[in-house]
Amino acid sequence: MKEFMLGNEAIARGAYEAGVRLVSSYPGTPSTEITEYCAKYPEIYAEWATNEKVALEVSAGASMAGARALSCMKHVGLNVASDPLYTLSYTGVNGGLVVIVADDPGMHSSQNEQDSRMHARAAQVPMLEPSNSDECREFMSIAYDLSEKYDTPVLMRTTTRIAHARSVVNTQDRQEKELRPYQKDTSKWVMMPAMAKGRHVFVEKRMNDLAEDACSMSINRMEMADTKIGVICTGIIYEYVKEAAPDVSVLKLGMVNPLPMKLIEEFASKVDTLYVFEELEPVIEEQIAARGIKVSGKDLTGHQGELSARKIAQLLGREVPDAIVPDPVPARPPVLCPGCPHRGTYAVLNKLKYTVTGDIGCYTLGALAPLSALDTTLCMGASVGMSQGFNRMMGAEAAEKTVAVLGDSTFLHSGVTSLISACYNRARVTVLILDNSTTGMTGHQPNPSTGFDIHGERTCQVSLTDLCASCGVDKDHIRVYDPFDMKGLEAGLKEESAYDGVSVIVVRRPCMLLNKKNVKPALIIDTDKCKNCLSCMKLGCPALERAGKGVKINPDLCVGCGHCQSVCPFGAIVEGGSCK
Repeated sequence: MKEFMLGNEAIARGAYEAGVRLVSSYPGTPSTEITEYCAKYPEIYAEWATNEKVALEVSAGASMAGARALSCMKHVGLNVASDPLYTLSYTGVNGGLVVIVADDPGMHSSQNEQDSRMHARAAQVPMLEPSNSDECREFMSIAYDLSEKYDTPVLMRTTTRIAHARSVVNTQDRQEKELRPYQKDTSKWVMMPAMAKGRHVFVEKRMNDLAEDACSMSINRMEMADTKIGVICTGIIYEYVKEAAPDVSVLKLGMVNPLPMKLIEEFASKVDTLYVFEELEPVIEEQIAARGIKVSGKDLTGHQGELSARKIAQLLGREVPDAIVPDPVPARPPVLCPGCPHRGTYAVLNKLKYTVTGDIGCYTLGALAPLSALDTTLCMGASVGMSQGFNRMMGAEAAEKTVAVLGDSTFLHSGVTSLISACYNRARVTVLILDNSTTGMTGHQPNPSTGFDIHGERTCQVSLTDLCASCGVDKDHIRVYDPFDMKGLEAGLKEESAYDGVSVIVVRRPCMLLNKKNVKPALIIDTDKCKNCLSCMKLGCPALERAGKGVKINPDLCVGCGHCQSVCPFGAIVEGGSCK
């Protein structure tokens, strides 16, 4: 049956067809939807883990039990999961184990532009890379067959353009896979040095065998045409090349690690000029050049951002269709949504001129004007540790004006261990946990503090305040505030940041988008009362706009949350009626 699917949806379909039994992941754009689609198949057990490391360890346990298992994450999530991954390369698998890693060239939703093919090479595991949605589906079965045949976890790399683009998918029936028998084998599963040395020899042989066998795999193929130019490419770049220059010869690589070098050498011998077009790092080009093959690529494309059919056409001297240039539109930087509970917290921090070590999530947007309240964003959970180190070096006076900020899901992902360390080392840190009752920026996934699982069913609910107390924070220095109570929050912040120890403030209000019932009629400005003081504009709400010398509220954006009402000193923001 043919269906029109997102790449992420097709990966989930491929997992279903391949007989996958378990999926454990942590949400991260552009990979999130894979696990959400998997959760719709009753034959697959799906869960959100607290972080990517835990997710891969759960999947590894299922593989050890003989089941086909899957774990999905974005590129920076693979950094978190790299600890188990690199040793899983040594232990190998029982049931097939596949890890989907979604890279983000162009950094549409990420803090860096790293290339996960580097992880595949360092971990010495095979990596596949599909070029369209149907290959996303098809490559899943191939990946599981490779995993079980070669006793290895398999990485499958996608990018934003593959994950979030739609194309035709030829769906197949599910192939049920019985559990493969588990056998106790300390030489395989227990990676203490004596056993690991033997497994390292196995890994080297496995990669050599894979490189040899890859030359005859159907996913690596030569498409010969005009031999004046030959292009080696993978993933979405293959589609760009075929669109921009259908007359050139192409070597399409479905496996990007290890490379089928004999096949590459054969292809290179058949063309006059050889190019490798790849986004981000010259992973393929450098390996080919190291074999003494004359090749070009990165000198033309550069290392940053995305490629496109248009760019490749220009590089190959092909006719470039006239681009349709729309009328220019004003720049629209990302902003916190109307009614976002984080806005009040950042308005207070901006007013107090605190140094704020931040984290990954919606609250990263607090760095932008007019809130301008965030000083750092490094990685998940870094805010607490960075604040601890900053305060150690800067001293008590600076510490009194420094706070760490992270969200509820991020705190449970990797902030807890930093808080334990801060307490253990008698640090001076004030931590703000912005609890909006969801994992917001990736699309409102539940987390352990919400009390719901991936299916929306009730489960245990972690109490953030009790957890902080268990980490070692004095209960007298754990507070809870509503971010719309800006006066109370400000007073509490001043008191806790003056405390010579570890304190936590949980700033709690659900995300406005969780429940449409929270949306109220738009507010309006009473122009007779408005003094044009612009206090409301300091909140940075996109519904508030300048109108000549005054302010107006855009009724299409306003959700009636009332936050601006609480900061207006003249009572000029009112409900209903008509604007005077």
